[in-house]
Amino acid sequence: MDFASLMAKEISKAKQATTPATSSSGDGKPAEEKKYVRRAELEAARLKQYQEEQERLRREREEKALQKRKLEEEEAERKRQREEKRRRLAEESRKRREAEEEAAERERRRRLGLPELPPSRTPSEDPEKKQDSGEEVEDIPDDDLIAKLRGLGEPAKLFGETHEARLRRYRRLLRKSKEQKQVSKGPIPTTLELVPEAEMKVPKKLPKEPEARKFIYRQLASFFTMVFEEWEIMLDKRDIAVKESRQGRQAYNAMVQARESMKPLFALFERGDVEEAILEGIVEIVHCAQERRYVDANDAYLRLSIGKAAWPIGVTMVGIHERSAREKLHKGDRTAHIMADEITRKYLQAIKRSLTFAQVRWPPDDQLQLMG
Repeated sequence: MDFASLMAKEISKAKQATTPATSSSGDGKPAEEKKYVRRAELEAARLKQYQEEQERLRREREEKALQKRKLEEEEAERKRQREEKRRRLAEESRKRREAEEEAAERERRRRLGLPELPPSRTPSEDPEKKQDSGEEVEDIPDDDLIAKLRGLGEPAKLFGETHEARLRRYRRLLRKSKEQKQVSKGPIPTTLELVPEAEMKVPKKLPKEPEARKFIYRQLASFFTMVFEEWEIMLDKRDIAVKESRQGRQAYNAMVQARESMKPLFALFERGDVEEAILEGIVEIVHCAQERRYVDANDAYLRLSIGKAAWPIGVTMVGIHERSAREKLHKGDRTAHIMADEITRKYLQAIKRSLTFAQVRWPPDDQLQLMG
């Protein structure tokens, strides 16, 4: 190989080694290395790294919160199931204990010959169990509940009482107040619903229907209430001198005594427990008084109080022989009801005093119907 070919070969190798180092611009100069970075590029890179880190932390927090919420829900569900099981076991134990006590009481009553126990109320009939079963779900804020209890005159809080127990106590008091019957504010307080004066007219004969009987009791209570109200008004209209006189005080005391004696009769009206013969006599007396036939009303009062029994005077037995028809002296319904007991005697006398006042307050058209 000659020197020229050897030199050409070496030159070609040198060209091949220097060609990649030249710049891409085609000027043949090698590319310079980048020695400096701008601050904006560094800040952008740092901010991007910070945002990625914050996003990663946020995802981790969300995953932890979700996991914690799942654990709490599972724990609450397990606790609810435990409470439900405990409540169910307690309810079954209570029912079993009540059944055993009721069976023992029935056995004791059967052994002693006492009357049977009344049937126990079912949970659907028990208002307290209705509340426990969730039928009454309306809640009341604690502040309003305390104000309502104080309005009913009850203590706002009891020792160890929870909000649910306080709410049940308020509902129980409210239900009790609704169940209480309204008492009239007349001279003789009564739970009977009084009728207006236009409906006070009682029939001549006592009806047999139960509903008509109940209305008769209301009519009689309304009539005697009206009589005593008018009596009090008339006594109140007197002059001071008449009121303070001996006769005035006696008249007022007679009215008060008659009013107090009528209270047991009103109690019988409320219960519907007046004896048949006495009720018939009172209806007849009131019917005659409402028609202003006071003599007939007085005759009905005498038949009711004294009766038709014969009052034997003189000798009824001669020797060992009994007089004829002596067994008819106290036979049948001819006995005197005023002799029954002291309470009956007092309210019958109060009815008689009411008649005496009624003929003064509502005088009859026929003067022959005035009592002596």
